[in-house]
Amino acid sequence: MIDFTLTLAADNPVAHVVNHPFTFIGDGWWLWNAHVGTLFLSGLILLIVGPMVAKSIATGPEAEGTDRYIAKGRFAQTIEVICLYLREKAVRPLLHDRTDGFMPFLWTVFFFILVNNLLGLIPITDILYFFNSDWKASHRAPIGGTATGNIAVTGVLAFISFLVINGAGVKQLGVSGYLKHLTGGAPVYIWPILVPVEILGTFIKPIALAIRLFANMTAGHVLLATLFMFVGMSLSTGLAVGAPVTLISCVGAIAIMFLELFVAFLQAFVFMFLTAVFVSQLSHHGDHDHDHDHDHTHDHEHAGHAHPAH
Repeated sequence: MIDFTLTLAADNPVAHVVNHPFTFIGDGWWLWNAHVGTLFLSGLILLIVGPMVAKSIATGPEAEGTDRYIAKGRFAQTIEVICLYLREKAVRPLLHDRTDGFMPFLWTVFFFILVNNLLGLIPITDILYFFNSDWKASHRAPIGGTATGNIAVTGVLAFISFLVINGAGVKQLGVSGYLKHLTGGAPVYIWPILVPVEILGTFIKPIALAIRLFANMTAGHVLLATLFMFVGMSLSTGLAVGAPVTLISCVGAIAIMFLELFVAFLQAFVFMFLTAVFVSQLSHHGDHDHDHDHDHTHDHEHAGHAHPAH
């Protein structure tokens, strides 16, 4: 146990967070690295577990009676609750009748990020290093780490969201309506200032998505690795100092792990939710306002008929 704790307690806490290469090709090009292995593992988990959960959630045969509407198994029921909450409470108030069309993408984004975040909480690389000293000496690993703590991975996810957000905007508003959206309905003389700002905002939004996910997942792991680093440093100072420092560091690490678990779910939700928000911003707001004004006027007319003046 002590040997494994020392394996986690690297001299540099960032070593637990950075990506580790495994095989090279050509002049130093990485053919495979730890984050690629984690991405493949997360994809495999989703491809295997996803259909199984969907089958458990699906409506059963009529012979089961009302029980056919109940998901089979607590895990499937938990996933169903999460999916329903994301769709009905988080996305539908934003996208309204377009919700069902976007949910397959949004669910995929949420669970893909979530699985990668959770895999990052498992010290896979450190376990491999414990059994293979050669990989540890050369800082190589075929799998492990938090892929969503890699700015390249979050950047690709944000780029996909960028394509979906703007593609949906063009489809909803048309090319002319999309370009008109850049003016914000402002007078023409404001356009030279407003249009460049809106164009920059179009790119800043996905960049913010990438940086937010990357920074939050990286910061927590660095903090956790720092606590374990204190353990390794204190053990060489003697029992009087090492014992209390180790105890405090381990208690703090447990608390940080619970916080990291919460952050894993939160950041997956934030990425998905903000994507839905950005999609909703490129919609026919004027049509909704017109419908609201029409309903408001109709209510006043109805009230006037119900309470005629004497």
